[in-house]
Amino acid sequence: MSPVGQSVNDQVAFRMWVSAELVLGATVLATLLGIGIGVFTASRQYRLADRIGQATSIITMNIPIVVAAFLVVLLGIWVNGVLDTRVFFVTGSATPGLTGFFPILIDTLQHLALPTLALVIVQYASLHFLQRSLLLDSIHADYVRTARAKGLTRQQAIRKHALRTSLIPVATQVAFTIPTVFTGAVISEKIFGWNGIGSYFLDTIAGNDIHGVVAIAAFGAALTAVGALLADVAVVVLDPRVRVS
Repeated sequence: MSPVGQSVNDQVAFRMWVSAELVLGATVLATLLGIGIGVFTASRQYRLADRIGQATSIITMNIPIVVAAFLVVLLGIWVNGVLDTRVFFVTGSATPGLTGFFPILIDTLQHLALPTLALVIVQYASLHFLQRSLLLDSIHADYVRTARAKGLTRQQAIRKHALRTSLIPVATQVAFTIPTVFTGAVISEKIFGWNGIGSYFLDTIAGNDIHGVVAIAAFGAALTAVGALLADVAVVVLDPRVRVS
């Protein structure tokens, strides 16, 4: 029990899904965007598209989440003002009292749009640079040259051989982000008013709730173990040499 009489287990059980609703979508989008841009720029090394992609990612990588969230909030307010209707919700995770599948779905998307965009902006760049660097190493490997010598085009050799190998470290890194999916984005949840694990973690620290802090730490440790297991599974799926051995 917390100092205010709340059940810690109930709080964690409820809030982890609130955090997952926010962070899971942002993680998936950031992963797809980062890998996609990484593959696109690596296959066009030193060309204009590569330069623009790198410059954009360097800028977004160095934007603090507080600044990104503030800019996204201003964008949402501006869009709402221009359209003279409520398109985006700036705070909160849901509107109380709604009924029906489609009204709830639309309301959820309206609440998710801005915080998800803020998280994607600050997350995708690291995966872009990692995927680009790994793919550039794989493109010049002997097995890719052999595939080119057998008649494959550059894009076919990248897609069928180099990409799969270069995805292994990226998949491993993404697997270890599993704890952040359910433990939440601390600052983002506070800014956008989401009552997830991240926000709860700050509240437990501020309120000297030792039981809550320990429960969140133990929960994060368990999810780290799950992430490690998923990383091993990803390596087996992507690397046929591991399956053979």
